[in-house]
Amino acid sequence: MTGTEVRAVVGRRSAPAEDVVEFALHPVAGGELPAWEPGAHVDVVLGSGMVRQYSLCGDPADRTTYRIAVLRQADGRGGSAWLHDRLEVGEEIALRGPRNHFPLEPAGSYVFLAGGIGITPLLPMVRRVAASGAAWTLHYGGRTRASMAYLAELTDVDDLGGDCVNLVPQDEYGLIDLSAALDPAPPETAIYCCGPEPLIAAAEVACAARGLALRTERFSPREIADAVDTAFVVALAASGEELVVPAGRSIVDVLVEAGADILTSCEEGTCGTCELAVLAGTPDHRDSVLTDEERAAGDRILPCVSRASSERLVLDL
Repeated sequence: MTGTEVRAVVGRRSAPAEDVVEFALHPVAGGELPAWEPGAHVDVVLGSGMVRQYSLCGDPADRTTYRIAVLRQADGRGGSAWLHDRLEVGEEIALRGPRNHFPLEPAGSYVFLAGGIGITPLLPMVRRVAASGAAWTLHYGGRTRASMAYLAELTDVDDLGGDCVNLVPQDEYGLIDLSAALDPAPPETAIYCCGPEPLIAAAEVACAARGLALRTERFSPREIADAVDTAFVVALAASGEELVVPAGRSIVDVLVEAGADILTSCEEGTCGTCELAVLAGTPDHRDSVLTDEERAAGDRILPCVSRASSERLVLDL
């Protein structure tokens, strides 16, 4: 499905690390782009019809420019290769959003854990927190220094915080030492983590053991163990129509087939584009976006991947 789009033109290409290209995007007609806050991402509509999500890593105060950094993924679905190989300075591209399911929240102190291209949503957060004077540390890992984007910018930010950035190239130091990163953290510390799944999974275990609040953003779907599909009914509150969602088909598939107006993008539960309100019934959450508290509330669902634990779900649609 399509939604409201903003046309942007590529103003600059740069290479902040090996296999990473940054694009500076400006509104085609001049003026300002939609406002955003640290943690936000945009949907990038590629010329091939693919839609991919990329974190905004620039300055939220600069409404004339969006910055996104794209890692070429050899085993990806083709989006990063298209952007690396096809999108040049002066070309136009369509954007949707921004959306923010990874917001920076007030806290007494912060620990940021970044792996590889996972630095992108954390970079604006670190700048914001460093400028505020709050206590913070960033632990940033990557395969090599050459593969780690924005090291120069982080040096500038570190000057604000006073030796708060811990760089961990794996070929020099191994993996991020989560015990060393988390053990000094007071209970009220907010932990933000973005990167490959092994880092996020390890951070979840480590934070749970210490009673620390962890906020994550995943670039790939989380694994759901022992998930079983059964048929259920979704009811559309506006029309009263009831639709059967059989095992093996998603709620989104059934809704679109029935002509429902629903916006989708990643269709793997990582972007949050298709989020719907649940008015009755119990969701079986399988997304990688909602927090544990949001899942427990049971009042929203990502219908591209999630299902129902009850026999019937009533959606605000």
